[in-house]
Amino acid sequence: MSSLLPKAVNIFDDTMREGLQIESPDIPVAEKLRLLNAIGEMGAKTISIGSFAHPKWTPSMACIDEIAGRFEPKPGIDYTAAVFNQRGYARADGYFPKLNVRGRRFTTHVELCDTFARRNYNRTQEEMIAAMELPVANAVEAGAQAGSVALGNPFGSNFEGPFTLAQAMELLDLMMGKWQAAGIAVRKISFLDAMGWNMPHTVAQLITAIRDKYPQIETYHMHLHNTRGVTIASYYEALQLGATDFDTSLGGMGGCPYCGNGRAAGHVPTEDFVNLCHELGIETGYDLDKVIAAACIAEEVVGHPLWGHVSKAGALPHGEACYAKDMAFVETLYEASHFRNGPQVYEEQISPWRDGDALTRASRT
Repeated sequence: MSSLLPKAVNIFDDTMREGLQIESPDIPVAEKLRLLNAIGEMGAKTISIGSFAHPKWTPSMACIDEIAGRFEPKPGIDYTAAVFNQRGYARADGYFPKLNVRGRRFTTHVELCDTFARRNYNRTQEEMIAAMELPVANAVEAGAQAGSVALGNPFGSNFEGPFTLAQAMELLDLMMGKWQAAGIAVRKISFLDAMGWNMPHTVAQLITAIRDKYPQIETYHMHLHNTRGVTIASYYEALQLGATDFDTSLGGMGGCPYCGNGRAAGHVPTEDFVNLCHELGIETGYDLDKVIAAACIAEEVVGHPLWGHVSKAGALPHGEACYAKDMAFVETLYEASHFRNGPQVYEEQISPWRDGDALTRASRT
């Protein structure tokens, strides 16, 4: 497998939507706005403020209109939101141009799992296939040059078991055929893996198969849940094959109430993936220090620890950031925060370093 590591990637932090949708609905709007403001400082190009979903099914998004009305957009950032039907689209579009969901009109999305389609979208797989007609027609009417497709849960289902590569490609062929019949090219494909069945090798197999059959696809978008703890490895495989668009959330916050895993169906932590990309020499546009600061705010807002690593241990220390050789013991997560909070966090600890000991003498020879 040849490496096609991109020079730059687009990382879409989905904390406000994917992350908060599974958290307590009692979080005050002011706290959500504080978090949204911190996310806006990280360097993100596009930010979702949440989802326009029915509060019966997503109680934590009952305040979405208040958030949409109150948030102060920052220059240079495109703000968007998740919409799942025409009613949700109309509500969100009412905040245009402050909030822009209009790009979603030219995407066809079908789930491989009929059970998940029914549970999450209140429609069957057949109904999702039939619904493809509308976005294709919208694209034709608008004179769009390209459309996009989204494969829902292409690797497997908690309710129906694993899906084969052939099954995923069969559904993709059907979707591609709709666009081809309309004379519109497809340039982007998304993998929406809410149930976290991705594995590095299955991600690589599917991207490779699509590249071979549909070389006109330019953009691969990964929305893979970290349910089984392997998704950062899956993202690395996708990077190796030239994928450029990735969804993450601060601290790995997220989950899905419809898939049977709840908060366990989290995401790749934004801070961890940004750190990985930077160490690979890939540009992200993110300021990692500000991402870590936002991840710490996210923990305060939700009121419990999150699952990121770099927000707790810091990035790999280089140059002047390397730790002092005589630093004291570090045991707790609070003490480990010295990289951002300073050495005072471990000042009560003892140090294992002694001048003149064997280690010191050896370093002088």
